[in-house]
Amino acid sequence: MSRQLKVLLASAALAASTAISTGSSEAADLKVAFFASSAQNGFNQAVYKGIQTKAKELGVEVAIYDGQFDAAKQYSQIEDVLAGGKFDAFIVVPNDTVGIAGAVEQVGKAGKPLATALFPIGPDLTKLEPQVPGVTVTVASSPAAGAAVQAGTVVDYCKAIDPCNVVILIGQKIYPFDNLRYETYLKVLGGQKNIKVVATGEGNYDPDKSLTVMTDILQANKKINVVLSNADQHLVGAEIALTNAGYKVSDLFLSGGGAASIAIDAIREGRWKNTLAYYPVSMGSLALEAVVNKLKAKPGPTVIDMDKVGPLPAVIDKDVLDKHPEFKGEWAQ
Repeated sequence: MSRQLKVLLASAALAASTAISTGSSEAADLKVAFFASSAQNGFNQAVYKGIQTKAKELGVEVAIYDGQFDAAKQYSQIEDVLAGGKFDAFIVVPNDTVGIAGAVEQVGKAGKPLATALFPIGPDLTKLEPQVPGVTVTVASSPAAGAAVQAGTVVDYCKAIDPCNVVILIGQKIYPFDNLRYETYLKVLGGQKNIKVVATGEGNYDPDKSLTVMTDILQANKKINVVLSNADQHLVGAEIALTNAGYKVSDLFLSGGGAASIAIDAIREGRWKNTLAYYPVSMGSLALEAVVNKLKAKPGPTVIDMDKVGPLPAVIDKDVLDKHPEFKGEWAQ
């Protein structure tokens, strides 16, 4: 995969159900399991980096399980680890925010704290307060709120352009969180008569796939003004496709999601216009601290809204970066 972030795990080949631990088992009083939606995904790796760093600070042992972007596998992993009885708390980046509820409830019944990171778990993705018994704390931001703000920047850009042709690149519409983002994009953009969504592609958080998808879209649509995406990984591939098609990318409006370091560099250089901010390392650190505090009977919030606790605003553009020259992003892509 192009520009793939080097795997941060100690083992180069992580088995689907094999945990990798950090810290001294002799010294660690508490053990926390992290269930990644995919251990090979750069964002999940950054979340785990935050977990590892905070675990070292607190003297806690942690382990990671690879969900392989497979909701059924992740569900079984949680059940198996719970049954094994070796871990005191759980952190999850859910593949299926609704379907995973049954496993989460089992964790709650066992009296073990669980933090969900990146997305809330439950039927309402707009609600950060825990909806499912077993969720101790949500460390996330609202997918709909973020998508609305992001689409709003497209509306502002398109005001003087008629028609303003927009391509949307989403992860996978089958994912509830991606479908919510997509529907939010359409709702915001659909209220503008001058804006035309000419194509939608599914990049599956993969630059190579996004390159192929965008190349196909450009063959059918010769005039593009905007590429709106929920993931910076998608824009990596889309930018290559646009350049190959003869576009000067800096003349377009490219909006991504994730605040990956590659996006921060592209915005500073004027190639991309903005990115929806995510802070995975901070997210992992806060999630680990929250479940450990729960284990130690320390008071803590049930919601940590990353849009409010992040170091920068929810949407990062060049103006924001000019005011924060030290910011590099918390992950690569």
